[in-house]
Amino acid sequence: MKTRTFTGTKTACYTGYVVQGIINNIAPLLFVIFSDKFNITLDKLSLLITINFATQLIVDTLSIKFVDIIGYKPLAIVSQGIAFLGLICLGILPNIMSNSYLGIVISIVLSAIGSGITEVIISPIVESIPGEKKTSEMSLLHSFYCWGQVFVVLLTTIMIRLLGNDLWYIAPILWALIPLVNTINFISVPIQPNLTKEEKIPFFKLLFSKQFLLCIVIMVCSGASEIGMSQWSSYFAEAGLKVTKMTGDLLGPCLFAILMGTGRMIFGFVGEKINLKVALYFSASLCAFCYLGTCFITTPMISLLTCALTGITVSIMWPATLSLAARLFPNGGGSMYSALALSGDTGCTLGPWFISFMTIQMSNGVTSGESLKTGLGFGALFPILMILAITMLNIKKRGIDNNRHNDIIKS
Repeated sequence: MKTRTFTGTKTACYTGYVVQGIINNIAPLLFVIFSDKFNITLDKLSLLITINFATQLIVDTLSIKFVDIIGYKPLAIVSQGIAFLGLICLGILPNIMSNSYLGIVISIVLSAIGSGITEVIISPIVESIPGEKKTSEMSLLHSFYCWGQVFVVLLTTIMIRLLGNDLWYIAPILWALIPLVNTINFISVPIQPNLTKEEKIPFFKLLFSKQFLLCIVIMVCSGASEIGMSQWSSYFAEAGLKVTKMTGDLLGPCLFAILMGTGRMIFGFVGEKINLKVALYFSASLCAFCYLGTCFITTPMISLLTCALTGITVSIMWPATLSLAARLFPNGGGSMYSALALSGDTGCTLGPWFISFMTIQMSNGVTSGESLKTGLGFGALFPILMILAITMLNIKKRGIDNNRHNDIIKS
């Protein structure tokens, strides 16, 4: 009975990451429609992306304090409920408010709050489920974000094609059914309680640990390496490599997500047999190679292929780092996962910005698809920095015991 029950808990967590994939990708798919129907300018559309990530960063920061106080189960239910509300609002508010843009902003903020809470709590919930294969489970869990991204891109495109642009609002409303069902799932499944104050490592002690600070650096580099390429691959394919938008989207961000999800699923089956430090070295090295290949390879289709292949190289970075942190600090508690989520999301914001900044700097302010090749080359600095941080990380085998307090690992 317990196995079936905790299997239900895992299923709810997997679905939670699918919901996050929907939230982070549904609005950008509708940008052209928003521009045409509501006369929203490109700069305001770009601001929506910033609002999404900024809201999630704020939630990550606040959750360091409140996640262990409120508990995982209430937050899991609330996260899916808010995600449902945000997607419903995205389909309704722009059409009924006099200021359509404000309606979109409200929807984005609500969805981002749900997504931010999800990012913070889902990993520790899965980590706390009884079992031995923690690394494999973490990687498999994170693969569902990728499949959520793939499905929302493909199915939303099909829905808009079949229904027409005038009925665009049906898509987010239909997607809202998934977090609605998952809200009910989280109500009914058991979730292990948070560690008590006596059991968990005080957060300020984590901040004085060299090992934990290195995990923070690796998480920042993971987010930057992943989103830096996925954010710019579509634009680079269309503007820089001169392929059609459909070809660029399918062979760029869509194939990127498929390969990232596949990599995480494979690692989910074999992760317990692999040395995490070696695996991270390997993935970071291949990631740097892909960034540099995208920059220096002159054949368009091969250059585009290196964009997509980056997906499999970054696939294990985020889940493997979480597994390392859990192994080093088994009693880190929810605040530890909040700090790691904050670091990863900071990298997600920093990576695309840094590539854009270097593109502008190296092209004297005249940006183009071709000049973006140079900017993507500078993106290799993030996996290279990750390699340096991994080298400095002293990984020791350590048992996971959530029932008693463990001393913090000495730096």
